[in-house]
Parts: sequence; structure tokens; C-alpha cells
Amino acid sequence: MRQFFFIFSIVLASHLIHTTSAHARASSEKPLRVGVVGLVHSHVHWILGREDRGDIEIVGIVEPNRSLAERYAKRHGYPMELVYNTIEEMIEKAQPEAVTAFNTIYDHLKVVQVCAPEGIHVMVEKPLAVNLEHAVLMEKLAKQHDIHLLTNYETTWYGSNHRAYQMIHEERAIGSIRKIMVNDGHPGPKEIGVNQEFLEWLTDPVQNGGGALTDFGCYGANLITWLMKGLKPISVTAVIQQFKPEIYPKVEDEATIILTYPKSQGIIQASWNWPVHRKDIEIYGTTGYIVNANRENMRVRLGIDQQEQKLVADPLPKPVDDPFSYLAAVVRGAPVGKYDLSSLENNMMVMEILEAAKLSARTGKTIFLE
Repeated sequence: MRQFFFIFSIVLASHLIHTTSAHARASSEKPLRVGVVGLVHSHVHWILGREDRGDIEIVGIVEPNRSLAERYAKRHGYPMELVYNTIEEMIEKAQPEAVTAFNTIYDHLKVVQVCAPEGIHVMVEKPLAVNLEHAVLMEKLAKQHDIHLLTNYETTWYGSNHRAYQMIHEERAIGSIRKIMVNDGHPGPKEIGVNQEFLEWLTDPVQNGGGALTDFGCYGANLITWLMKGLKPISVTAVIQQFKPEIYPKVEDEATIILTYPKSQGIIQASWNWPVHRKDIEIYGTTGYIVNANRENMRVRLGIDQQEQKLVADPLPKPVDDPFSYLAAVVRGAPVGKYDLSSLENNMMVMEILEAAKLSARTGKTIFLE
């Protein structure tokens, strides 16, 4: 086992060498000038409350809701002079090199429409878009204007997920993948006390594109696409339910999505009904399995005749341990793998899967992908 982890460390170092080299170059440059578009997504606290690593500088914030902006200014200590009413005004006066989008999912398209022609790179909070139609337009703009269009997921920065990937694809530790089960969610956005500005659009089928299926189904689609190295599913089957219509009258609070591949299956369980917060994954191969309970704790069985072992994954190295360090590194020249978790290719596949899942749930039929 000690030899295995020595080999793993070498493989991981090789896998990240180009990104960390770019990080070293970036550290000798000025911080990346970043604009924050929207404060209505509570994940925005991630960037506002982030320790100063010296790799990014927030030069502008777009939020027309002055009350919300002032509330967060008191919490995080930024001056209100940084706050603008529109993206256009912020770009003109603050001149960001990249923006991070923490507005509604529906408004991600608007961010790219404004920023791409200006050559400004974009990182959106998951998922990429509100629907596949928006995603296609965003992809076209990003390619036309040669900008990076990245998508941020919390689970991208879990050391356990990256260790699992290396164990599967570099070490062949569990044989061929047969089944991947991804469980994501919590007791519900209202139940966990998200702020009103977030709750209003998160539970709106237009602004969010759905309920639990969109909110947490995207995590599973993203991870499975990555683990399957971009292989497109043969079919998508989804079931949605509304256990709490009195709380969420407009959207589903429960969703299960089944993805079929030629020799494997993916199961995504997205829910606003878990008794606890969950972001875990189970990966079963022909000769073993890997179960990641969270960002660091793993249970693995690496052979039919082996005993299950508990492992603790190391944190990821800089800059691939943090979305904004990663954004800075990519803008400064670090490569983005074709089906990496943040990549446009991966997240276009995510949107195709989510779109098929919505259609399947609505029609009661399995949707076969072209």
C-alpha cells in the first residue's frame, strides 16, 4: 500500500505539473483583476470571504440591489465604491481581466454576451447555464472571442475525487468502471436557511431551470462525465417528485437520474430531502470499489480478496485547490484538459444530460442521446 501511494504521488505531480508551473509564473505577475457579477448566489461568500493569496484582486462588484450589497459590505469589508449597477459600467471603470458570475443561472448568458466580445474570461457558478439553448449560445461566444468559460463546483476541489480518478485511470486499482453513484443535496434550501435573495430564484423554474434536479443533478453529471473521460451516455432516464409542494410549489425537490453507457451505469441522486448535507460518490469497478464520503475521507477495496481500508486524501496543491487560484492560473496560461471538471466540454455534456433528464421526467420516457 505504501508503494501504491508513492506511485500515486508521482502520477498526481505529473498530472498537475503544467498547472503549477503556470501558477509559479502567475505568482510573479500582478494579481488577476477579477469582477464579481451578482451577489444573489450565496456561494459568493466563497470569493468575498477568501483569504488574500495575492493571486486575484476584486476590482468591481455588480449588484443593483444596494441593500444586499451594503449588507455584504459590512460582513466582508469591501468599500461600496466597488459596487456597480451594470456589467457594462463595471467593465468600463474597473477593467477586469475575468469575471466570476454569482447571479441567477438564467443570467449567465448575459454575462458571457457582455464579457466575451471584450475578451474578458468568465467563471460561472454551477451549472453552466439554465438550459441547453443558453449553453450553446455561450459556447459559441466563448469560442468566437477566444475566452475561457469555466464552471465552478465545490466538488472539483475535493482531494478525494482526484485521488479516486488517479486510482481508477492511472493505477487501474479497481478494474473497469461498472457503476458510479453520486449523492448530492441537503434537507432543502429553506430548511437550511439560505437568504431570501437566493431562495427566490433558486426555487424558480425560469431563473434556475428547475429545482433539485438542476441544483444538485449537475454535480453528478459533471463528476460522471469526468470519470468516464467525456464518453457520452447512450440514454438518460429521470424521475422527479415533489415531496414538499407547500414549500416548493413551482419545482421538484427530489430527482433521480440514470445514465447508461456501453459497459457501465451512472446514478445521480439529487435531493432537497436528505436528512443531512451530502456530496459523496461511490465508484464500483470489476475488481474493487472506492467510496468518497466527503473531500478527504475515503473507503476503498482494491481487490476481490482484499479488505476494505479507510484512507484520508491529501488536500490538492495550489493552484488546483481553489476555484479562483485556478482561474488566475488558467488565464495566465495553465492548460484546461478537454473533459476536466471546470472545462467547457465537460459542462456542455452536463447540460445535454440535464436537458435529457428534464425531458425524460416530463414525458416518462427514456431519452436516447444522438
